[in-house]
Amino acid sequence: MMTSSLSPYLLGKTPSFTCQADALFSYCLYVPRDYAERPRPARMLVAIHDTLRNNQALRDLFSDYAERNNVVVLAPLFPAALGSPPELDHYKYLRSRDVRFDELLLSMAEEVASFYRIDASRFDLFGFSGGGHFAHRFLYAQPARISRLVAASPGSVTLPVEDYRWWPGLGGFDKVFGRPVPWDDVKRVPAHLVVGANDTHPGGIIQSRDHPKWIEGADAAGANRVERLKSLHEHLTRRGARVSFEQLAGVAHEAAPVVTAAVRFFEAPE
Repeated sequence: MMTSSLSPYLLGKTPSFTCQADALFSYCLYVPRDYAERPRPARMLVAIHDTLRNNQALRDLFSDYAERNNVVVLAPLFPAALGSPPELDHYKYLRSRDVRFDELLLSMAEEVASFYRIDASRFDLFGFSGGGHFAHRFLYAQPARISRLVAASPGSVTLPVEDYRWWPGLGGFDKVFGRPVPWDDVKRVPAHLVVGANDTHPGGIIQSRDHPKWIEGADAAGANRVERLKSLHEHLTRRGARVSFEQLAGVAHEAAPVVTAAVRFFEAPE
């Protein structure tokens, strides 16, 4: 597909495409506009949407970065209410009933890599809010597939402890995913956790037993997004992960500022 005749609809901001592995899911892309003329194959960045499913808007925030750095941005759409309306959160925990969202993402990455002839054996991963849930849990489940990771502003986190069962902790992880966490691979991945300093409103996060998603340990990491991401950073550091933490002054629950922080991280020398 690396020819000058590549359709203009397949460059820049693309339409949404059905995932060939499962037609319930789709994704859109950003592809550098002169992609076909570039001498080197592009790299891949996967950007995971929030609970509102703003995958196209999130993709667009990375467009300038993609042009500068020869990156194809893959932005999946995990639709709400799969099987049980009005379910909104299933993708955040990677597994729901018979759907394996981590493996679906790998299928999407392989489809895109095959079409555009790029290597997606490892890719950068970003997630905001609900996508931040997905991104840091994907680190436990599929670390060998990640080059670099940014998890931004998740409402809840999975601490790398066995005190609580999945998902507040890693108790029973091997039963859910069929293997223990591959810690050697986790420790290889440079990871960055970022959140707005004003992102402390309790709305939209699991805090008490009254919440339908309550599970023991759901509030163990703290009372809000800032506290919870700090706890995740501290626990991952203890486990030997290559993880950094950034708190953005004056920022609340906003995608654009954390994307800017993610771009700084991705563009920094390794």
